[in-house]
Amino acid sequence: MARDHALEPIPQDGEPHVDLYNGRLERLTQQSRNTWFTAPWLYAECYLYRFLRSLFAQSQHWRDYDPFFSQKVDVFQKSGPSIYRIASSMHDLEIAKANVESDEGRIGALFQEMIQMCLWGNATDLSLLTHMTLSDIQNLQTVEKEAQSARKQFIMKDDQGQVWKHLKQVKGGRVDFVLDNAGFEVFTDLVFADFLVTYTPHVSKVVFHGKLIPWFVSDVTPLDFKYTIASLLDETYFSSAPALQEQKDHLNEMATRISKYVEEGVLMFSVPIETPLGGGDGDVSKLGEFWTSPLPFWNMEQDCAELWNDLRKSDLVIFKGDLNYRKLTGDIKWPSTTSFESALGPLAGSFPLLSLRTNKADVAVGIDQEILDEVEQKDKKWRVNGKYALISFLPKAK
Repeated sequence: MARDHALEPIPQDGEPHVDLYNGRLERLTQQSRNTWFTAPWLYAECYLYRFLRSLFAQSQHWRDYDPFFSQKVDVFQKSGPSIYRIASSMHDLEIAKANVESDEGRIGALFQEMIQMCLWGNATDLSLLTHMTLSDIQNLQTVEKEAQSARKQFIMKDDQGQVWKHLKQVKGGRVDFVLDNAGFEVFTDLVFADFLVTYTPHVSKVVFHGKLIPWFVSDVTPLDFKYTIASLLDETYFSSAPALQEQKDHLNEMATRISKYVEEGVLMFSVPIETPLGGGDGDVSKLGEFWTSPLPFWNMEQDCAELWNDLRKSDLVIFKGDLNYRKLTGDIKWPSTTSFESALGPLAGSFPLLSLRTNKADVAVGIDQEILDEVEQKDKKWRVNGKYALISFLPKAK
């Protein structure tokens, strides 16, 4: 990589997308763009993790090994203080449940708080933040109400009102999360899902979509999803974080409810959570394979019709994080005032779509010129430093 050597074809390892990756690589070779520094960045990054997976997939004893799992666990265990605070907030919400359920305005305000929690929870990304101290991690995970209020000035596109207007018209609907990071971020996704099905009449089912192979260091696999819930139920898991017994009880209360929802299928992973890395045999993994291809999401209807048709059944599909945003927009250097709808290409209007993304790569669209000019003057690195964010919504075409 450092010497910019040519990328090697991925061996036939019995897992998905080998021909797709190699076909693209062959075309890049013909164009003399087949090295780490000359290949399209999105392809090169995806290729790296698929090639790494191939090394384990071809082994006899390491097929189920996730080389990033210990890192994900380490960061998650350092998230205890933030997790206890959020669990206590959910306990307070449970006490006030009767008042909340009868007040649509209050539900709407809480909905926006949940969106921001999930948005800024995305700040913990292991593939970018590899040398952080404990205090650094906890600072990034500060998602309490006061911190969220202070961060609103950093949201360059804010469609929270539009997405709530859409969702409050739904009764007993389905919401999908296309997940990003394991650990604290997927915890906030679970909290958001818990809120939607427990405290609003608008959602009765939530489906989570993860990766079937270790991906971009910290992305959620079926094992990560299962491990997260089991860890939340273990009172000793966050032992390094000082906590009162009542805080531990609040977390157990919420985790028990989430676990029950998973058992009942109210909250579910798109593939069985026992699915091994690589997807295993059979067709159970078809809904998960697409997310680790090198393809943008534009032509999902043609590239993975089964997944596209499944997402068409959803009342809201929430795409988390930077890589999903890049794939939604084709990772093209659009003018930043380009509409979100235009950047979505053929995918636009397929289903109600919400993207929650903190900026860590160049592509950014849907931003008003006035906001763009103001931020450009204040911070030249706003596209990549993770301090700024985009909340982008597009409804389903009628």
